[in-house]
Amino acid sequence: MIIDVHTHTPRYRDAAAAGADAGNAMWRPDQVQPSRPDWNLYLEAMKPVDKAIVFNIAADPRNPKEDDGGLQYPTPMVNDDTAAIVRENPDKLLGFLTVHPHDPGALDEIERATQDLGLVGIKLGPNYQNFDPLGPEAFRVFARAQELKLPILFHQGTSPVEHADLDFAHPRHMDRVATAFPDLKVIMAHMGHPWQIDCIVVIRKHPNVFADISGLFYRPWSYYNCFRLATEWAVLDKLLFGSDFPIATPQETIDAIARVNDPIAGTGLPPVPLADMEKIIYRESLELLGLAK
Repeated sequence: MIIDVHTHTPRYRDAAAAGADAGNAMWRPDQVQPSRPDWNLYLEAMKPVDKAIVFNIAADPRNPKEDDGGLQYPTPMVNDDTAAIVRENPDKLLGFLTVHPHDPGALDEIERATQDLGLVGIKLGPNYQNFDPLGPEAFRVFARAQELKLPILFHQGTSPVEHADLDFAHPRHMDRVATAFPDLKVIMAHMGHPWQIDCIVVIRKHPNVFADISGLFYRPWSYYNCFRLATEWAVLDKLLFGSDFPIATPQETIDAIARVNDPIAGTGLPPVPLADMEKIIYRESLELLGLAK
């Protein structure tokens, strides 16, 4: 079974009006991808996978304007949008809710989104949402997630969005989160790029912390390096398959795995073991996250 643990809820149910989604050149260096696709584009892209986790990112209630990355919308709306596409594709999709830790109603929204909407995890972007992942507001969300056995997927690492605080998404902070909440299942997105080694030492240390491989392949040298480091630190088995759609597709992500050693062709540098890399594609991520039915 192929499970994509990292996809974003489509902005539009039907095809967007002409010019409504010209794409955003900030997200990857090799091409411009649509940043706000419709349901049909999303479901077409998901054909290579058996199941996908889908989510969005809640707005900062302290500054409730949409940012230029199209990431921030009022919390109930994004959770309802995620629940809608999951409800119509229940055999394919699992939905994660999103909240902002500084929203006074965050815990109530967790209850609504899980009990009424059937969402089964949480997506947070500390840098995009501008909150301290070690602050008391964040810790109350983590505590409730641990109680309810809701895995949390954190955006980790860099972003080209100007307002996104890089330090809030640094992988080192997940060490203290995992220490405080040892039963909380955590996914560190993008292997914490470009701080992959920091991500690696965290997932190596904590049994319930994993990383996904989304958004990495289109930088071939760092792609090779991060998986070579994961090999040397013996954490390839802690890596989960994810695409970061719409920035990249599942098929692109699958195809890139076979090319991981291309940057070292003709050199004496040690290769990444392809047999172990291919296991990432078929990893039973839902079992590891406590979401298998």
